[in-house]
This record gives sequence, structure tokens and C-alpha cells, in this order.
Amino acid sequence: MIFGFYPLFAKNFPLNYLTVENISKSYGELTLFENISFSVHKDQKIAFVAKNGTGKTSILNILSGDDTADSGDVIFRKDINVSFLSQDPKFDEKRTIEDTILASDNPILKVISNYEKALLNPEDTDTYQAAFDAMEHHQAWDFETLYKQVLFKLKLENLDHKVSTLSGGQKKRLALANALINKPDLLVLDEPTNHLDLEMIEWLESFFAKENITLFMVTHDRYFLERVCNEIIELDEGQLHSYKGNYSYYLEKRDARIEQQAVETGKAKQLFKKELDWMRRQPKARTTKSKSRIDDFADIKHRAHQRRNDHEVQLELNMERLGSKILEFHKVSKAYKDKTILDGFNYMFQKGERVGIIGKNGTGKTTFLNILTETAKPDSGKVITGDTIKFGYYTQNGITIKPEQKVIDVIREFGDYIPLKKGKQISAQQLLERFLFSRKKQYDFVEKLSGGERKRLYLCTVLIQNPNFLILDEPTNDLDIVTLNVLESFLLDFPGCVIVVTHDRYFMDKVIDHLLIFKGDGVIEDFPGNYTDYRVYEDSQPVITKTSEGKKDKQSWKKNEVSKLSYNEEKELKNIESKLKSLAFDKKELENKFHNPELSQDDINKLSAELQKIIDTIETKEERWLELSSMLED
Repeated sequence: MIFGFYPLFAKNFPLNYLTVENISKSYGELTLFENISFSVHKDQKIAFVAKNGTGKTSILNILSGDDTADSGDVIFRKDINVSFLSQDPKFDEKRTIEDTILASDNPILKVISNYEKALLNPEDTDTYQAAFDAMEHHQAWDFETLYKQVLFKLKLENLDHKVSTLSGGQKKRLALANALINKPDLLVLDEPTNHLDLEMIEWLESFFAKENITLFMVTHDRYFLERVCNEIIELDEGQLHSYKGNYSYYLEKRDARIEQQAVETGKAKQLFKKELDWMRRQPKARTTKSKSRIDDFADIKHRAHQRRNDHEVQLELNMERLGSKILEFHKVSKAYKDKTILDGFNYMFQKGERVGIIGKNGTGKTTFLNILTETAKPDSGKVITGDTIKFGYYTQNGITIKPEQKVIDVIREFGDYIPLKKGKQISAQQLLERFLFSRKKQYDFVEKLSGGERKRLYLCTVLIQNPNFLILDEPTNDLDIVTLNVLESFLLDFPGCVIVVTHDRYFMDKVIDHLLIFKGDGVIEDFPGNYTDYRVYEDSQPVITKTSEGKKDKQSWKKNEVSKLSYNEEKELKNIESKLKSLAFDKKELENKFHNPELSQDDINKLSAELQKIIDTIETKEERWLELSSMLED
């Protein structure tokens, strides 16, 4: 690795902060990437996108110096300040939060620390004056404001707490605070939104929007990509592709690139057939021209046989039948010491409900899930589970790794053959292939998998047990965008109940029908709509007062609108609006598939049938929406 000054060749050329030249990385026979190059310039906010297991974290580790490339160079401009945020930050466990932050090399933090100590001893006027003068000299007042704002927003106000007492999420937030407070010229981030609640994520978005920090990050948070990044670099099939725009621009241009690639491969196949025929007929005596044509044949053959590894995760597993009784909460209460989680909570789940659970960290979301699945007991009240309910619980803990256990062995614990719909079955090997694990990968040790691959394998173990009530606790952490899109499509078609706890707003907007908002102190609000709907509603509320029962009054979303619908009808109306958005998205994606020139007539017929089904569903839901809307206007 080379750290040094990278020269500028033109007066107005963007200031170069980082250049990566032809780096490669392999682990034994596994080649992650070869000869990839890119650069980062001042004011760029770049997201690095790739499938799980293709080397995203390895590249970040090479940039930070925690790992080395097998070949190639990494060149940083010598006069810039660089900060790194890893997935697993390391700290001195004996230090306090304050000591950890002050241990950085930023001299202004030392000035602020001396000033705050001087404030504790106002009688020592000489020390106070010296500390005050130092604050003036270094213009540290604004920096102190930033320092306190970052700690407050990331819920790290208890500066005397030891690092050893912090949870994994708190340590990740401490590492993020350290990186932000240092005000680096270049900030390299690995999944910065993991372990942040929704309020923190939205604050971080606005922070990056106004601060002059150059970013290079790996993240699966698509709204974060949309609102923060101005360029996306994608590693796809071993090649780097750059898109100078946000996530929407990337999707549009990526689809166009893949479509163009398919057209070019089709042309190469036609040319290959022609050249193959010529090769078989050519005379033994070769002219200079024919030798050149023979040399070109190898390149044509390579282009004609290019195939994208875009196999989708096919989730057509068999779901257990749901009975009439699903899950009921009757006056359920739960508290830990002085902290109330549930306070006389009542709720009856209906068939096909898709519930999103949101709230600040520490408001009891995970405790609620544990009570729901009977891994924790309420202090009072009853939780009644229907006889036919079979939970599939995807927890944040992930898969338990056994020493020298292979991927295929994990699945075979559930059987050599897995039941599918309509009485069909597939082998454990075939199932893993549908979850993007090749036959070769199936015989890798689980401990060698990337974080995202382990999460995908864990998701597979949850779904193959044929649950009819899915509980997903932060399912999007460490999953790549390809897998997330497929999981979303599966959940939209899943006929059972779904509960999702996630900070991924894009995922929630696409999948869920309504929200349970954990406000703290046992207050849980039931909101009919997705997360974006809820944000619109919250922003429209100038004043929120508490009723005598301690619950918050809701004012109408729309000015001067008096609802004549029942609560269930209002809920249905919002659910329809949410579902129509998802259906419109699915319709567009399906229509794009017709552009593939290699579609057979059978493929076209199947796609046409799927499209007609979506169109019919849209029409049915639009009719019901109009019916409910007209009742509002009567």
C-alpha cells in the first residue's frame, strides 16, 4: 500500500483524495476481484455496490490497512485526514466514552476537554483564562457545538460510561461519532446505518447533506443511497461500472446497460455461428487474412458465451394453512424495573397482515417479539396463539456456527428433501442453489462465508420450515440489494402474516401495510399506512396533545377533511393505497422483462399471464379505493 501525494495534471481538475490501481484479492482458489481501479475526488459521495461475497468488505479493509491486496496500489493524498468506520470497531474496553473520543489525534478536542475541566474549577482564574484563550485561538466554539450535537443525536450523552458496558450497537455508534467529530476530509464507511434507529438515520442524512465531507461507503440502505450519494460504483461480474447520480439514476442506467449487453451478446452469438461455419469449411492453406480471422474467432466465442449470473432466489416454499384464530394480545403488560414496555396492550392479528414495528432503540421492540413468540413472559395479560400458527423467527443473532460445519450440512439438518407447493419437493442441494449458493459453495465451511452470505443462509433455514407467520427482526442488515429485492417480492406474495422490525425505510414502504409505533413508556400507536405515509402525517401535526388516558390524539392528515369511514375502513383505504404503489412497481418491473430479446414464446406467455394478473388486481383495488374515497366525500 502506498500513502503519498497523487499529482494534479490540470488546474481545474478535481482534487484527488484516493486512487486505487489494479488491486486484486484471492483466498486460496476463491478470487474475489482482479485488477480493479477507481478514484475518489473531493466532494464526491460514492456508494460501492456489489453482491454479497464479491469483496465489498475486503476492499474497505484494504483501504483502511486492515488487509492488503495481492497486487496493485492504494494511494492516498498525503495531506488529507481520513477516517474509517468498520463493521466491527475495536476499542480499549477500560476507557470511558469521553476518553475514547478524546484519544483521537484531533487537537481541538484536547482544547475543548481542557476548557470543560476549567469550568469545573472556576476559582482557578489563570487556568480558566488560558483554556478560554485556547478556545478563541482555535475557534473551537462551533466545534464544541458539533461535538455535543453528534453525541446527543447518537444517544451517547453518558460520557463516563465504560466501553466494556456498551452493547454492540452502542459501540458502532461510538465509532461513528468518533469519525464524524474528527471532521475528516475523506470518510470511509461500512454499513453506516446498521444499529441506528430511524431518527438517527434521518439526522445522519441531513448531516452529510450540509457537511463538506467526501464519502466512500458500502450500504444497502436504498433511501440513504438516494438522498446522500452523488455517484455509485458497482462491481458486477468482476467489472467496475460508475454511475454519476443517485440510486434512482443507477437503477435506470444499470438496466439500460444490462439490456445493451444482452443485445451485444445476441449479435455475438449470430456472428459466432457464422464464424464457426467458416472455421469448419476453411482450407488448410491459410493466408495472412485468414490467420487474423482465426485469431479473432476466440474473442467472438468468448463474447457469444457470456452469461450473467443473475439467478434469482426462488422462494416457492410450502406454507402451513392458517386457521381462523391467528394471534391475540389481551391486556398484556411488561416492565423491567421502572421501564414500561407494554401497558395493557390489546391487539388481534388478522389473516395476511403485514405489520411494521418502529421506535427508538430501547423502547421494547425486541421484547415485544419475544413475548409474541413465548420466549419471554408478560407480567400480566394473555397472549393467545392459534392452533395452526407456525412461527418463522429471523432474529438479529443470525446463524449459530458450528466448527467445521459445511453449508450443505446446515440445510440437511432439516431433511434431504424440502417440500414445495403443489406436492413437489427439491433436494437440499437444489434449494441452496435457489438461494444463490453454487454446488461448489455448498461445500465451503460456514465460517468462511461473508456476513451477508451467512444472513442469506440463515434466512433460508427460517423459510424452509414452512412458517405461516414470519417475524423478521432487522432482516435487511448485511443483505445485498439483489437479495433484498427478491425478499421483498416474496413477502408481497406471501399469504401468511408478517411482522417486520427494521430501520430500512425502503423495505418497509414496499412490504408493510400498517405500523405499530413504539413511543416508549408503554405507549404503542397503531398507524394505517407505511413509513413514508407516517412521516407525512407526523410533519403535518403542529401540535400533539395527550388525552386523559395518556394516549396521543391524531389530527386529520388532510385539512378540513371529516372522515365518515369506520376505523377498519380507514385502515383498509390506507392499505389499498400502499398496495397500489407496490403493484405499480411490480407492473413496471414485469413490463421491463419483455425487452429481453432472448425470450421464448413460452416465456412471453408466462410473463403475459403474470402481467394480466397484476393488471386485474390493480383494477379491483382501484374500484374499492374509489368506493371508499367516495364515502369520505359524501
